[in-house]
Amino acid sequence: MRICLLSYRSYRYSGGQGIYLRYLSRSLRDLGHRVDVISGPPYPELDNGIKLIKLPSLDLYAMSSVRRLFINPLKLNTFPSLVEWLGTMSGYFSEPLAFGMRAYDLIRNGTSNKYDIVHDNQTLAYGVLKIQDLGFPIVETIHHPVTIDRDLAVESATSLKDRLGLRRWFSFINMQIKVARRLSHIITVSQTARQHIADTYEISKDKLRVIYNGIDTDIFSPSPKLDRLENRLLVVISRDTPVKGLRYMLEALATLRQQHPLELIVVAKGTDNSATQRLINTLGIRDYVKFIDEIDTAELVHQYRLATIVAIPSVYEGFGLPAAEAMSCGAPVVSTTAGALPEVVGDAGILVPPTDVKALADAISALVISSNKRKHLSEIGRRRILQMF
Repeated sequence: MRICLLSYRSYRYSGGQGIYLRYLSRSLRDLGHRVDVISGPPYPELDNGIKLIKLPSLDLYAMSSVRRLFINPLKLNTFPSLVEWLGTMSGYFSEPLAFGMRAYDLIRNGTSNKYDIVHDNQTLAYGVLKIQDLGFPIVETIHHPVTIDRDLAVESATSLKDRLGLRRWFSFINMQIKVARRLSHIITVSQTARQHIADTYEISKDKLRVIYNGIDTDIFSPSPKLDRLENRLLVVISRDTPVKGLRYMLEALATLRQQHPLELIVVAKGTDNSATQRLINTLGIRDYVKFIDEIDTAELVHQYRLATIVAIPSVYEGFGLPAAEAMSCGAPVVSTTAGALPEVVGDAGILVPPTDVKALADAISALVISSNKRKHLSEIGRRRILQMF
């Protein structure tokens, strides 16, 4: 089959959607399909035999606010670019909307790109409906309802101005809900996400099919030649946003340090001026927290293999890829019960309520002092991933 994959931004370090796109395109190629990926910047890393069609945007979030304001008017010579700029300058996240317009124009005007199916990776833009109107079968993946991210971000905001700004930024969700209701074939990645999407978007569950994310268990595997380090905690998050719950892990670390000489490795981008860094300073744990940014798969696997314990402090997850990856590498996992994490972790890890710092700290402490319990979770965690994902 000739398959087109759409994704408005697909760089692996921009979030889990880029990782999803890479693995999906690779697997479809291995099954013998011809796969084209149409993506806006930042662009994905793809395997050989997969065609990347770059769909340039203004990429305004890579610019300073001053540069956005005084952008070269010649760059606004198309309607999608004008929409992208006006939306961004008014505080609206307009990338999905503008990408959908560009993707529609590209596919409509293409002479050789006659696809048998078009798969959209949660762009959910009006342009996707217009592609459907051209006669292309559309399959949509919705990883989880972004309304959850919005609500948590607004709840965490410290001023009325910030709350209003966040509601404006997330208002693209209204478009996504309208588009989702008009699509017939929607994939999601867990039973929990299926229920939440159906409830939030008011879509029949019959339109939503669950296909769990897969784990490459040959790559994400334990190493018999490598001993795990003592007192080393690991958290892997794509972005430091409220939904990932990093603040609760940091608060738990401050408590744990009173009993155990633990250090925390965070695979995420750390910003010196961020609220997270201020919290680290307030808690007095700066010397015990290290951020690692933009590591490749081999280094990520290495970090999983070194960790004494991998913690998943999320407030919500539509799936929870780091939990599955860690378990596949034989790392003992302490996770919250947020979202789909109980589906992924099951009884092969320790589960605690989200935002409960004491419960998180107590669970980690229990594992730190029991090598037998860590060994048991390592074995059953790996076995669960081999069987289910």
